[in-house]
Amino acid sequence: MRRRGKGRRGRRVLLLLLAILACAIPAEAAFGAAMIETREIRLRLNADFQPLNLPKKSFAPVEFEGYLDITRPGGGAPPALTQVVMDFDRDGRLDVAGLPTCAPEQVADLSTEEARATCKGAIVGSGKLEALVSLPGGPVPTGSALTLFNGPRQEGHPTVVVHARITVPATQTYAFVVPIEKRPGEFRYRATVNLPELAGGLGAITHLDVKIGRRYTAGGVKRSYVAARCSDHILRSHGIFTFANGLVIEGVGLEKYCAQR
Repeated sequence: MRRRGKGRRGRRVLLLLLAILACAIPAEAAFGAAMIETREIRLRLNADFQPLNLPKKSFAPVEFEGYLDITRPGGGAPPALTQVVMDFDRDGRLDVAGLPTCAPEQVADLSTEEARATCKGAIVGSGKLEALVSLPGGPVPTGSALTLFNGPRQEGHPTVVVHARITVPATQTYAFVVPIEKRPGEFRYRATVNLPELAGGLGAITHLDVKIGRRYTAGGVKRSYVAARCSDHILRSHGIFTFANGLVIEGVGLEKYCAQR
C-alpha cells in the first residue's frame, strides 16, 4: 500500500503494515477471501469459478464470479474507489471470436432493461453495485444492476463495456470501457477499471459483485467467453486498488484450487 505524494519512508511504513496485516490473516484465507484493513478502509475481496474440475492442458468453459466489499471502520462512507487493476492467471483464457460487440455510446442513455435489449447479443456478464452518497443529512445508500457487454477492440485488445444507472440523488447512467490487455509472464490478462465519479464525486462504492460467463456459437464452432485449464492445481489473480484520497492497496492476491480431470 502506498499514498501518493509521500516519500520512500512513508511507503515503506505502509508496505510493512500490509505485511503485518497479511500475517494476521488465517492460512486458509489463501484459498478464500482476502481482507485488508487500514484506518480508513476495510477491503474484502473474493473470486471463484465453476466447474472446479478442469483439463490439465486444454481449456474448458467456466463461469467466473467475484465480489468486492469496501467499508470504513467505525462507520460512514469510505473513500471513493477510483481504479481497480486485476491480473488473471495464464491458465485462464478469453475468447471473443465472432461475439457481437456493444459500444458505450449505444447504451449511454438507456435504462438497464433498454441496454440489455439493445445489446442482447453482446452480454457477457451481470452483477450489482452498491454505494453511499454523502449528502448534508448524512450518507444515503444507492445502487444499480450492472451489465457487462463485449466491447469493441482497442489497440487489438478485447474490452468490456460496463453499464449502470443510479437514481440517488438523481438519475445518472454510466457506460464505460474496461480494456483487457494480454501480457507476458505469470498473468495472462490485465483488466484496468477506471471508475467514473458517482453522484458528482459524492458517491463511494461499498459493494461490487459480478458473474461472467457466456457460451455461444460462431462460425459453426461452440465457444466460451471465459475458459480455463488446471496445469498446477492453482488459479491465481492479483489486484491493485486506488482510492480518491490517494491510498493505493496493492499485493492483494487470491489463489483458488482446481482439480485435474
